[in-house]
Amino acid sequence: MIILGISCFYHDAAACVLKDGKIVAAAAEERFTRKKHDNSFPKNAILFCLDYLGIAMNEVDVVAFYEKPIIKFERIISQHLQHFPKSRKVFIDTMDSWFTEKLRIKELLQDEFLYHGKVLYVPHHLSHAASTYYLSGFKKSTIVTIDGVGEWATTTIGTGENGKIKIDKEIHFPHSLGLLYSTITAYLGFRVNNSEYKVMGLAAYGDPKPFASKMNELITEFPDASYALNTKYFDYTWSDHMPSKHMEKLFGYPIRKPESKVYKHHRDIAASLQKKFEEVVFNILREAYRKHKTKKLCLAGGVALNSVMNGKIVKNTPFRKIFVPPDPGDGGGAMGAALYVHFQNDSINRNKNFFPDLGPEYARYDIKKVLDKYKLDYKFYKNGQRFLDKVTALLLRQKVIGWFQGRMEWGPRALGNRSILASAAKEEMRDIINKKVKKREMFRPFAPVILEEYIDKYFETDRQPMELAKYMLIVLPFKPRGKSKAPATVHVNGSGRLQTLVRKDNPLYYDLIEMYKKKTGTPIIINTSFNVRGEPIVCTPEEAVKCFLRTGIDALVIDRFVVVKGN
Repeated sequence: MIILGISCFYHDAAACVLKDGKIVAAAAEERFTRKKHDNSFPKNAILFCLDYLGIAMNEVDVVAFYEKPIIKFERIISQHLQHFPKSRKVFIDTMDSWFTEKLRIKELLQDEFLYHGKVLYVPHHLSHAASTYYLSGFKKSTIVTIDGVGEWATTTIGTGENGKIKIDKEIHFPHSLGLLYSTITAYLGFRVNNSEYKVMGLAAYGDPKPFASKMNELITEFPDASYALNTKYFDYTWSDHMPSKHMEKLFGYPIRKPESKVYKHHRDIAASLQKKFEEVVFNILREAYRKHKTKKLCLAGGVALNSVMNGKIVKNTPFRKIFVPPDPGDGGGAMGAALYVHFQNDSINRNKNFFPDLGPEYARYDIKKVLDKYKLDYKFYKNGQRFLDKVTALLLRQKVIGWFQGRMEWGPRALGNRSILASAAKEEMRDIINKKVKKREMFRPFAPVILEEYIDKYFETDRQPMELAKYMLIVLPFKPRGKSKAPATVHVNGSGRLQTLVRKDNPLYYDLIEMYKKKTGTPIIINTSFNVRGEPIVCTPEEAVKCFLRTGIDALVIDRFVVVKGN
């Protein structure tokens, strides 16, 4: 049975294809259109999935869409009626897209692909729940999903047991932890649904105390761990902007203009938000444990991308095993919807050794053609040992490397196939990459990738669920040894958003870091995504070459080809 899962029209559009329950291919639309967080109908991602499987669209048995559009439309209409006439402008601006796209999923599939097969609509938060539970390997677990909003739900609690999911508690719009975080993101002058992670990073520079009481004004917690936002501070129910004028009065400062200077009060507001956000989530998780009494937690929804929070779950809740999928957000909903449909008909899980290298890959011949097209002076290494020696030597010389190998990763993190790599031994490397390569805010940290067997020597693990570290979804404190050996990856508060690596998941990537360890004694290097600010991670060899040529990347390592600037 072939199931195609899709998500689109709100945040990150994506497609995923399953054959007999096995995930064969998956990718976000942004990687093909080069529009970051592209939410349009994922035509290119669908074509990739079909091409990789070698099938035509009419061979797909079921298309699974990641939410129920008609229920979401009912909520939108309800919002506008409740706030009319204030909502009139947004109503006029947005209604057309509902009738031309958002309510026409089946028709779009017919128009674009001549598909006349079965289309199933899976509730939004059920898609999130499926995206984590069915990849976790847990037979029984508590499932919590938290995001901005689906149809009506913004937070759900449920269980997964023997392949079946049951959601038994929901919190509904307009009360939303995801929208709280996004509103403060907008207030701090960053882009909503794009830069929440910047606020998370900025929070480490601030003091939560000065704005703690004001943050408490924004949200009320109840004994059953539910919560409610004080809606007078939020305009997103009726407007195209999120913070209200009351929020400016509450904090005592105007909304920060994008790209303007970040002051102490901005840092403190970010810190206060992160602290309050964690407090509410941990209360929800403790209540979920009290109700379901399992030590295993499956977490999903966009909120699960908050890796700082993820690193504190074990210390603040009774859960001991935690799983978050590589894409817990809306893109991951495409995979979740497909998995949910599969498990309604078949209880066999064929994704036990799952690793998210599910995107496009390119033949050596095609890579060579691109290198020749740009007249690059490259060297091909047939011998694997000499190849690794060369790349390791570049790392030891403090060179910044664009690393392009195999299939592109699924999810927002580069996990060693579309990465920028560098030595973490000198602190100044962080500023070099931020300024000359990524062209982004200097306060943002870089991830350390570490061979899994050495974690305890460099990080404060304290029973942490290392599954999260595989997908770069957890922040942990460095031990003194880690701070001294890999200072370029140490955030201002002494932490790092690490990626752990085992050889079976990515042998070449592992062998490179192992060789670096043999020559330096340190099994850690920098791994950041192969892109520049404002662009998606590179997908094709040509995109990798273009990024290499227009940035301060010193060397491009693509398959076994090595190109060094100024060589």
